[in-house]
Amino acid sequence: MEFRGSSVYDQSDFFTNYMKRRNREDSPNNAIEGPIMSELVGNIQNKTILDLGCGDASFGKKLLQLGASHYTGVEGSEQMVEAARSNLLEIDATIFNETMESYDYPRESYDLVISRFAIHYVSDINRLFQNVYQTLKEDGRFVFSIQHPLTTSSFASKEAGDKRGSWIVDDYFLDGERKEPWINKVVVKYHRTIEQYFTALRQAGFTIQDLREGTPKREHFSSEDEFVRRQRIPVVLAFACRK
Repeated sequence: MEFRGSSVYDQSDFFTNYMKRRNREDSPNNAIEGPIMSELVGNIQNKTILDLGCGDASFGKKLLQLGASHYTGVEGSEQMVEAARSNLLEIDATIFNETMESYDYPRESYDLVISRFAIHYVSDINRLFQNVYQTLKEDGRFVFSIQHPLTTSSFASKEAGDKRGSWIVDDYFLDGERKEPWINKVVVKYHRTIEQYFTALRQAGFTIQDLREGTPKREHFSSEDEFVRRQRIPVVLAFACRK
């Protein structure tokens, strides 16, 4: 059985194992992607924020503590929504149990739209980017991260085990579905080239201000071996854009 979008997070065994992996000190989320997203988001004082694929809303809680005026999370998984609402008790935040595709994007409502490691599960990024553009206020910003296209390109299944020692980069210019074994399940992701993301953003009307490929920094790793391993291939691609 294969899982699309956020549906896999409603499998109890997967959810438990994912949260353990996600919260590892040297996970790519914490050691690479998190610091980049925090830097690209910048000053969020008094900003209204929309988070697409918000997960347990840990990042939203941090942003509110740093001065955001309101946080709205969109999450398709019921288990993740429950975790997010629990994380944000007595905080000025709203969580919608919707997917990025089904959410009703209100016009010119947010100063900042963010998404972390979720857009590679969306089949139609052109429609998504258009929705994000119209829901942003004038001069609003869109900051998001995805799994780097070099790691989604190959149709070959990744080798078993938590720590990959080699990578296959193949079929890069063949975009579309990729079925990947992950934590004892099969999830569907969508591979696109960096150029395709860039073009879709430009066509939606965005100005691309920054692009990062997740260069590892030693100070974010507790393990020297893991730092060295993460220098071999990029696992993160992040964009910062303005309306």
